Amino acid sequence: MADPVFLITGASSGIGAATARAAADAGYRLALAARSVDKLEALAAELGGDERALAIKCDVTEWDDQEAMVATVLDRFGRLDCAFANAGFGAKRGFLNESPEFWRSMVLTNVYGAALTIRATVEALKAVEGHLLLTGSVAGRRALPGSLYSATKWAVTAMGEGARQELNGTGVRVTLIEPGAVDTPFFSNQPKTALVAEDVARAVMYAVSQPPSVDVNEILIRATSQEG
Repeated sequence: MADPVFLITGASSGIGAATARAAADAGYRLALAARSVDKLEALAAELGGDERALAIKCDVTEWDDQEAMVATVLDRFGRLDCAFANAGFGAKRGFLNESPEFWRSMVLTNVYGAALTIRATVEALKAVEGHLLLTGSVAGRRALPGSLYSATKWAVTAMGEGARQELNGTGVRVTLIEPGAVDTPFFSNQPKTALVAEDVARAVMYAVSQPPSVDVNEILIRATSQEG
């Protein structure tokens, strides 16, 4: 199929931006979504401008924004083949750290926002037997001390499997991408041993490049020397 369409939330930096570049190289048209559009517009221009890449302002915790995002994609490109629920951020460990307001924003973005992306995109994905992807984490496979972030990623792990079961038989494939530490702006202090965003982007593209009969449900990826 020529020129399929790839939607990425949290596309302005890190894993989202790296995946956008990898998808563009693979021939996808792109819908790039984030709360701030300055970086998005620069990335969209880099990847082909309005004919190939849309910059869409979207707060994933707002249902109206998510609905409008998908409507914009369908209006401009006519289809949606891959949707990557990638928006998210972390918090300091410790249940006495961070403010309750910060926690609320993180939980809404990481969990509720991912669920809204599924809800907003699922009918368009069904129409073309497309691919749903979610950014989980190693932290969603093993509990981390004092980490509410870890709890949000456990929720995403369950969400990915729940979506896979619900969509079984529709032709839509579901992949949970579970990176270990990644050297991106996600971390205030960069980890000593880490993947780079392009490593994760290659895992994403591996999943979406499989034939329709193959559904890669989970990819757990760490730097070779990461301990945890």
